[in-house]
Amino acid sequence: MKLFLTLFFAFTFPAFPVFAKTTINDVTNINPIDVKKVVTPQSADEIRSAIKSSNGPISIGGGRFSMGGQTATENAIQIDMRSFNKIVKLDTQKKQVTVQAGIRWRDLQEEIDKHDLSVKIMQTYANFTVGGSLSVNVHGRYIGEGPLIRSVESIKLILADGREVTASRTENSDLFFSAIGGYGGIGVITEATLNLVPNKKIRREIKKMSVSEYKKYFMRSIRENKEAVLHNGDLYPPDYKEVSLETWYNTDKPLTTEAKMIPRNQKYWLEPNIISSISTVPFGSKLRSKIIDPIMHSKEVVVWRNYEASYDVAQLEPATPRLIFTYVLQEYFVPIDRFDNFIPKIRTILKKHDVNVINISIRHALPDSGSYLAWAPEEVFSFVIYYKQMTTQAAQEKVKAWTQELIDAALSMKGRYYLPYQIHATERQFKKSYTNFQKFFDVKKKYDPLNKFRNKLWDQYYK
Repeated sequence: MKLFLTLFFAFTFPAFPVFAKTTINDVTNINPIDVKKVVTPQSADEIRSAIKSSNGPISIGGGRFSMGGQTATENAIQIDMRSFNKIVKLDTQKKQVTVQAGIRWRDLQEEIDKHDLSVKIMQTYANFTVGGSLSVNVHGRYIGEGPLIRSVESIKLILADGREVTASRTENSDLFFSAIGGYGGIGVITEATLNLVPNKKIRREIKKMSVSEYKKYFMRSIRENKEAVLHNGDLYPPDYKEVSLETWYNTDKPLTTEAKMIPRNQKYWLEPNIISSISTVPFGSKLRSKIIDPIMHSKEVVVWRNYEASYDVAQLEPATPRLIFTYVLQEYFVPIDRFDNFIPKIRTILKKHDVNVINISIRHALPDSGSYLAWAPEEVFSFVIYYKQMTTQAAQEKVKAWTQELIDAALSMKGRYYLPYQIHATERQFKKSYTNFQKFFDVKKKYDPLNKFRNKLWDQYYK
């Protein structure tokens, strides 16, 4: 109805004030937010001008892959960073690169690949902006690594008063540890200097085992293996008792794919249709675990590290309008010694609420190096839940109920939940998960006393 009225007034009354606002949404399409306007700066001066000229809220957006309104709030000026996307400096000797925050990881990869270099830590998909990844302090599948902050040398950010400052572990450290993982609440991250690693050939190895065997096997055979580069375990619904391990190792074997990276704008049909099918047909998960995955994993694969790090989210997302159903992520972290205790809890809650889980990806992360809103204050296993839900308000309330149960389950294990997703956690759950929240709030109050930098996340928890 809202869309119909918007189109009706657009064609009937061109001056109707429906055009006074712009609607921002995210990849789930269930979080529409009307902002005052969107600005797309291409220079630091333009960012500074947008901040200083605004007397109201300011929000910051990148690829819009966060899933709960973390990039916007009502009546804000949204700074869309995607045109602020240059490589500032590449030092191949130090293996470091400085980039503007709006650059996509894919664009960075294409440049450093020319010098046989690779990103040290990033998320699985390359569509995200670097600034967005810093703001949520992403992680990936990298063995011996963890949160993105572990690979960051320094950042620059523009504060609420228009000053651009440099922040690192030794300079303005309070800003460094607040802005990384700070979801746009401290200022606009404009640049980042990141550490890089050599680009090498890697070989995929697949194993299947019961989830009860997983932790012991991982700690013995993967965590301590110096040749292991990437790893995740896929925990199969609906029983959550079998896990498929995908590990990538350094290798000297011949490439099975000559391309240095996945071609841009590749048309994906197989993976999205598989996701759509297994989330729709009866016994779809059994079909995947017993037939689809064994076929897809039957061949040996040897590729460049940059190839495996250049996935497009189009490979993940079914190409259907998100009107009735949508696909959403959640993530939970538990200390490594609580892994086996958490599995029964997550299994019970998901089965009780009949959640349409497509996959649970198990990852591993070493501790955070100091961010105030750290999700890994100690070594953890993470559980990335990818599921399908209806878009109705009733369905969203149902998701909220079982999400809060999962958060409490993680907290009972001295674990945490991840903030980039739907904002269902209570204030109690937020404060119990992110125990250094007051340090973050104090830094925000110091540098943003008028609370200019806002979004739905901080509208919820920063009072």
